Amino acid sequence: MKIYIKYMVSIRCKMMVKEELRKLGLHFIVVDLGEVEIMEDLTTLQRDLLRAALLESGLELMDDKKAVLIEKIKNVIIEMVHYSEESIKINFSDYLSEKLKHDYTYMSNLFSEVQGTTIEQFIISHKVERIKELIIYDELNITEIAYKMNYSSVAHLSNQFKKVTGLSPTHFKQLKDKRRSPLEDVGNNIN
Repeated sequence: MKIYIKYMVSIRCKMMVKEELRKLGLHFIVVDLGEVEIMEDLTTLQRDLLRAALLESGLELMDDKKAVLIEKIKNVIIEMVHYSEESIKINFSDYLSEKLKHDYTYMSNLFSEVQGTTIEQFIISHKVERIKELIIYDELNITEIAYKMNYSSVAHLSNQFKKVTGLSPTHFKQLKDKRRSPLEDVGNNIN
């Protein structure tokens, strides 16, 4: 049985969900970002207990099919931008359609309607957040970061970074207080 969990965006979230499933005596096959496959069917009591435990940790059990799809879109983007080592060489709309088995126009319209932002803006927000992380780690120069993040040029990365943050990557690197946003807040119009 598959269950879907909102705001599950990190390895720490996955560990917490596994622990809650164990407490309920449930056996998981896969625990992925936003999606869990368990061997058993959930009883009403187990579903209620899991829902309550997840809420305490800032996560949410989802039942609505549209909400599930939106969460899957977010998780594919987060996985691609923050956790994937290889860059995607095909058009992202094609990648998303292929990965989620839905028409991109449908997903795009649904995402914009519910989230109040476009998929493209959500991707850009996450790319900028990942760029901040890479700048802070100071292991790659801006040219290497542009290549890793699949930008056509350093200028393109710099323009997009400045448009989102108000700072050039170089100026950001010089700041003492390099604040980053929690992943669950990126691209969600939360300030």
